[in-house]
Amino acid sequence: MKVITIKQPFASLIAEGIKEYEFRTWKTNYRGPIIIHAGKGVDKKAMEKFKKYNLEYPKGCIIAKADITDCISIDDNSRKMLKKKNSLVYSNIIKNNEWIGYGFKIENIEKIEPIEVNGKLSLWNYDYKKEGKND
Repeated sequence: MKVITIKQPFASLIAEGIKEYEFRTWKTNYRGPIIIHAGKGVDKKAMEKFKKYNLEYPKGCIIAKADITDCISIDDNSRKMLKKKNSLVYSNIIKNNEWIGYGFKIENIEKIEPIEVNGKLSLWNYDYKKEGKND
């Protein structure tokens, strides 16, 4: 199954359904099931910014399953759409008009019991069924 490693607090924001888009400088044509892996990296400024959500922020483990359903180019229109959705969560993308990249639409999120595993760059594969997970 495809996996994406995401820094905290963003991985937990996705797992909780608060953040619907994950941003990258590269485009993906992949659509389908994805596992959300909380990397060992932490964005300390963002942790402070999202402290009001009072979430748990596990690191170095798989924390959710979801689907990538779209990949949008970040432009003025997408920034407006993100501002309407949640200006706090997407403030960095909204304010940084010079950032060029893509937003992966994440839907059908299901939190799972954390599974410790090392992350990787880009989209990577993980044998979820091998770990005894049959869904």
